[in-house]
Amino acid sequence: MADAPRDVAPQLNVDDETERYGRFIAEPLENGYGITLGNALRRVLLSSLPGAAITSVRIEQAHHEFSSIEGVVEDTTQLLLALKEIRLQALSDRPGTLALDAEGPGEVTAADIQVPADFEIANPEMHIATLDSKSARLNIELHVEIGKGYVPAGSVEGMPIGVIPVDAIFSPVRKVNYR
Repeated sequence: MADAPRDVAPQLNVDDETERYGRFIAEPLENGYGITLGNALRRVLLSSLPGAAITSVRIEQAHHEFSSIEGVVEDTTQLLLALKEIRLQALSDRPGTLALDAEGPGEVTAADIQVPADFEIANPEMHIATLDSKSARLNIELHVEIGKGYVPAGSVEGMPIGVIPVDAIFSPVRKVNYR
């Protein structure tokens, strides 16, 4: 492909767009500029956009991530991995607390979480746990913060006993590629 003329301004066109997906085309660009521009946009979208994420949880009957909870099929580690995948949209710039109180038997999803007006759950179908008996109960307090990028659970110090830190993926964008 020939180099784009230097005096022609690139045009940005929307090729495909949904609520959770977008494909954009910028053309014409000089030879090699697409990679430069694509990589810069990719880095910004993955690391610099603010978002909301669950940063810690307090689970009734579980004081650390290696506990098991009576009546819950998944262990606490699996439960934490599922909670980490919940996508939140912040409608304000304040941290908040969500609550989950489910009784069995049955499947527990993100739609079962009680959410204050400051937040919305983007993936309410997300499976969290399975309760296997009528007496099974899952009670979780979820602490949500606003931030950027990724914060590993191990970097958080000074948590009270019974509060379990969770890896926080704040970026609202999960996947970016260019070609």
